[in-house]
Amino acid sequence: MTHPAPRRARVRAPELIGKGGWLNTGDKQYTLADLRGRIVILDFWTFCCINCLHVLDELRELEEKHRDTVVIIGVHSPKFVHEAEHQAVVDAVERYGVEHPVLDDPELATWKQYAVRAWPTLVVIDPEGYVVAQHAGEGHAHAIERLVEELEAEHAAKGTLRRGDGPYVAPEPEPTALRFPGKALVLPSGNFLVSDTTRHQLVELEGDGESVVRRIGSGARGFADGTADTAAFNEPQGLTLLDDTAVVVADTVNHALRRLDLGTGEVTTLAGTGRQWWQGSPTSGPAREIDLSSPWDVALFDGRVWIAMAGVHQLWAYDPAAGTVAVTAGTTNEGLVDGPGAEAWFAQPSGLAATADRLWLADSETSALRWVDLDGAVHTAVGTGLFDFGHRDGAAGQALFQHPLGVTALPDGSVAVADTYNHALRRYDPATGEVTTLATDLREPSDAVLVGDDIVVVESARHRLTRLRLPEEAVRVASVAHRTQRAATEVRPGKLRLDVIFQAPAGQKLDTRYGPSTRLLVSSTPPELLLVGGGADTDLTRELELNPSVTEGVLHVSAMAASCDDDPANEYPACHVHQQDWGVPVRLIEAGAGRLPLVLAGMDENTPGQR
Repeated sequence: MTHPAPRRARVRAPELIGKGGWLNTGDKQYTLADLRGRIVILDFWTFCCINCLHVLDELRELEEKHRDTVVIIGVHSPKFVHEAEHQAVVDAVERYGVEHPVLDDPELATWKQYAVRAWPTLVVIDPEGYVVAQHAGEGHAHAIERLVEELEAEHAAKGTLRRGDGPYVAPEPEPTALRFPGKALVLPSGNFLVSDTTRHQLVELEGDGESVVRRIGSGARGFADGTADTAAFNEPQGLTLLDDTAVVVADTVNHALRRLDLGTGEVTTLAGTGRQWWQGSPTSGPAREIDLSSPWDVALFDGRVWIAMAGVHQLWAYDPAAGTVAVTAGTTNEGLVDGPGAEAWFAQPSGLAATADRLWLADSETSALRWVDLDGAVHTAVGTGLFDFGHRDGAAGQALFQHPLGVTALPDGSVAVADTYNHALRRYDPATGEVTTLATDLREPSDAVLVGDDIVVVESARHRLTRLRLPEEAVRVASVAHRTQRAATEVRPGKLRLDVIFQAPAGQKLDTRYGPSTRLLVSSTPPELLLVGGGADTDLTRELELNPSVTEGVLHVSAMAASCDDDPANEYPACHVHQQDWGVPVRLIEAGAGRLPLVLAGMDENTPGQR
């Protein structure tokens, strides 16, 4: 029995253009015509974005399973100035193990052609060159696989499917001792322990920072406890001493905390299940039973191991005595809001450093330096929000960083900041409220540790540790300031209809067994932009009212939908969570649009020719 092909909205896919050219293709340049006959999935990503990294991992299984019919193409669309540098994109593709072609689009040309509004966004193009679906955010791999299977059957029957090897060409491996190291730790022996992130290992180095003592981990991407030779990690990052005999490791892509026994080299799991935390999952409990989300750094503070939970914009803590984990600060909303821990907002916290009375943190997506006091309240020392960044010294209120990943407490009470995308080491002094630059010409520094009068920097993109003498006089650099370079959406003042479009995947329906299965949260910068329509509700459509006296700003929209297999015979259907945060720059003009569509999954059929 044959089934008619499903009817789908189809829009001719625009050409793929990017000034930076193609990576992972053996220097060959591609057009959509070259890919005709294959199912093409465009992954609009930028390498700073934790959600984009989650999607890279979500797609790995689909990529392997459908290698002869599906071509995934990463379209790199930068947020930060540093991400527009071609070599930085080359580095990121290797750093994160991207095994498909990548188009470097520093001017966002293809992003604009496809009317993309958020990182990450996935666009599915059928073998005849038509866009058949768009998915913003995370959690869509299962839906895309169902669509791929439908497209395979449909186009095999039509004779329009072309099987075979794809355009991916693996780059030559580089023989360096470290490969994109993430974080470092000084051990009680005086040796260094470094997370060798891209090689999925920990490396112990002698005090010279170069001679390898031992490697811990098999070197293959995986999640396994065992000896130094058999244990497996997945892009490990943060390290902290639990005591003189053991180290806690933030095993980032395994969504877990691991324990390294320094004496035996044995690796065990302290916290996490290997699954990623989703909205609605438990936020406290026995550590081995609770899901985590991309833990990026760890630090021992006030008797607990605090966790920079980059994947959900929160801080958590592991209690070694009780064997439990729990959220300590953050709502999961992405942004910069201070106050009691339960009300604070973070944006991809990625570096931690503890003193007796403060936990310092590098909040990377807001380019901010923040701290938590002993009462759990959150404060901001430097930084203003998601869209402002640069390299500017001076008074903390106007100083700027660019996506810092590391922070180090200095003996005089000040802190050093690994200002990653500025290739610099910066210093903030709470006593004077001043920000200065300690060193420049570092390549993507991601962490630093103190050794006597020296500071040893993890120079991630130069694959090494670099020892610097802490200078008496700070370096002086020319000030630069940037805003995120994205075209503003022109909307009219007054009433604006916000539509978040979600179509459940084939064979699924919205999960309403325990109440509404959708959630929409809306806010704005500045807050006075939004007169009506802020806050949380369950309807994915909302009438907003924008303040005509505010000419431009940003609408912050967070949406979630849960869908389950639609099979009445199955008492426990498989369910999937789809979620995305948008920051939509808007400009208010009378001739602007009265409707703002944001696609969570599916197609916006009410806007013909939108792409």
